[in-house]
Amino acid sequence: MDANAELSRWNNLPNVYGEGGIFAFSGMDGETCTASGFVATLMGERYGLLVHTPMQRRFTIGLPELGEVVAVTGDVLAVRAGAAELALAFSAWHTLVGVTPVEAEITLQPASSPVVEGSVTLQISPDPEGRDVLALAREGGRFALAYGRTRDEAGGRARAGLTANLPEVFHARLAYLAKLPVLADAAMDRLLKKCASVMKVNSCAAEGRFAQAWSTPDRVPHQDLWLWDSVFHSLAMNLLDADLSWAFLKSVLDTQREDGMIPHQSNISGGSSNITQPPLLVWGMWENYQVTGDAERLAYALPRLTRYVEWNCRNRDANGNGLFEWLIEGDPFCRSGESGLDNSPRFDGAVALDAVDFSTFMALEMHYLARMAAALGEQSAAEHWQQQSAKTAKQIIALLWDDGSGFYYDRDLEGRLTYVRAVSGFLPLLLEGLPASQVDQLLGALGNPTTFHTPMSVPSVAVSDPMWSTDMWRGATWINFNYFIILGLRKQGRQAEARWLREQTIDGVNKYYEQYGVTFEFYDAKDERPPTECDRKGKNRGEYNIRGKFDSIRDYHWTAALVFCLLCENTRS
Repeated sequence: MDANAELSRWNNLPNVYGEGGIFAFSGMDGETCTASGFVATLMGERYGLLVHTPMQRRFTIGLPELGEVVAVTGDVLAVRAGAAELALAFSAWHTLVGVTPVEAEITLQPASSPVVEGSVTLQISPDPEGRDVLALAREGGRFALAYGRTRDEAGGRARAGLTANLPEVFHARLAYLAKLPVLADAAMDRLLKKCASVMKVNSCAAEGRFAQAWSTPDRVPHQDLWLWDSVFHSLAMNLLDADLSWAFLKSVLDTQREDGMIPHQSNISGGSSNITQPPLLVWGMWENYQVTGDAERLAYALPRLTRYVEWNCRNRDANGNGLFEWLIEGDPFCRSGESGLDNSPRFDGAVALDAVDFSTFMALEMHYLARMAAALGEQSAAEHWQQQSAKTAKQIIALLWDDGSGFYYDRDLEGRLTYVRAVSGFLPLLLEGLPASQVDQLLGALGNPTTFHTPMSVPSVAVSDPMWSTDMWRGATWINFNYFIILGLRKQGRQAEARWLREQTIDGVNKYYEQYGVTFEFYDAKDERPPTECDRKGKNRGEYNIRGKFDSIRDYHWTAALVFCLLCENTRS
């Protein structure tokens, strides 16, 4: 097979081979099986895959020469090595097929010694605990790596993979590219395709408790469904497949408990966490409705979303002042997983706080509930929720703003501001009625190099804070908050500042994509350390271990999704 014949149909394909890049079959193409763990990541050595079944396996291909990477997406790898080629892709969730030079050395470890059966060479890798089997079949330059519950199942899939129509497989895996806009700048066009690839590989088909497609932050190590992550994923998927975006959101909604609470994390087996997460689901549903106009779906969602918002009102406003407090946990490395900002110094005091981010999100969710109700002709509910939204916004402005320092802070339940200057303090930019003087002061902080104007803005904690570091929410830059701030700046009519932050965000993500071939979970705001060397809930261990989560996670879905949204803006009419 000449893979290049199929690949030549596409310009500016992602072509940076990077350790930790996720490689798996996508739910956008058919059935997936999260339970199997048959998901791979690119190994540091070219060319190889680390397969994340319960017992990890290493699949390596040694070419006579490294060659030129033609394409590397979440399910396709193609390399041109002189007159020869290496090309591999998933033909199904359980089978990887490809072609190599005949002289290439292919290994699967751990595995039995190769057995020759006619013209086919077969290697078997059984799990000693009987959980699964991998089989590697090779015939001339063709190969197939397959998963099965038994030797016969894995071996049969591998042998069948040798007969796959490789041009058709490659065409099917790359067909989604035809839905993408073409950007004039080649580097940005390539980044757009990379982002779409990350979105695709982290999309899963119906399985277990999820009756429709769902999304995950990353197929490994997070692998489950997460509440606010799924909303970010849906915003970008609206631009590719709004029905799939709806499925992502409905899968979150389907995890709702009888009392209205929606857990922050849920898995295919039916398990869920006992905490919630930033309330963004109403916003996500409204944005999807803006694309589909499907009133039937809106009518299905509204009563469930109402119960979700009401649960937060009942359970996360202990002092009844219309502001909301995150649950605080005992883990010093994760004081508030519920906030999504797990280890932020905002929570180091381990006390309940009227939180500026939670309160802003709730004001917005109430606003979008009102818009949903109005769209369905439920005027009384629309008026109620708009009033509640306005009350919460008024309380944020009155109680969480400090005029002396010109910033928004959390407030303890005795009425004292915390004065931890965190990125959450910019979120009121998303509110209606923010005083112009406050907007000016917030922009002053955003443009001040001693606080938030860093080489890769916006740090999650001001660089002047003595607790600043590259450890997740203790100072690193996160793309989702950049996205919020960009939206807030636009809402306040500050278009020039919004353009600046949009461009800096895209350029920063692209810089490290071009170096490492992946989109990262977070970035050093000072741009002194690459993401691979940032800390994550403790010191970086130095040696990459994707399951250990010791540094910034790679091929992170919401980074790709929100950069995809930003890149697509210039293509919209």
